[in-house]
Amino acid sequence: MRYALLLHSLEAQDAGISEEDMEPFKVAFDEYGKALAKAGVLVAGEILRPVADTTQVTLRNGGLTVQDGPFVDTKEKLAGTFVIDVPDLDAALAWAEKCPGAQYGVIEVRPSAISLVDGQWVWPG
Repeated sequence: MRYALLLHSLEAQDAGISEEDMEPFKVAFDEYGKALAKAGVLVAGEILRPVADTTQVTLRNGGLTVQDGPFVDTKEKLAGTFVIDVPDLDAALAWAEKCPGAQYGVIEVRPSAISLVDGQWVWPG
């Protein structure tokens, strides 16, 4: 079963973290990604750019609206995602616990309802 590990944390500039301070976390995320890949559970992983670089697209009232971020004034923001394919929730939670982002943020573990694999939607059952 696929799970998305959604990393929520303060952005570096909001937490007063310098590029030099980020170096140990870059190493930790590199090791974490390699461990996921070696275990054969990694589907995809992304560490996202700051929310200020976000663009939002909506189609409402018959027209396209494009808006630059940030959008919601929250302390913690979506910082990255890992999609993993593991047997069950316990396995997903074990990988979430190992995520370096759990040391300073929150890892939301959410099961996938439907997966897109090689351009085809894979429906449960």
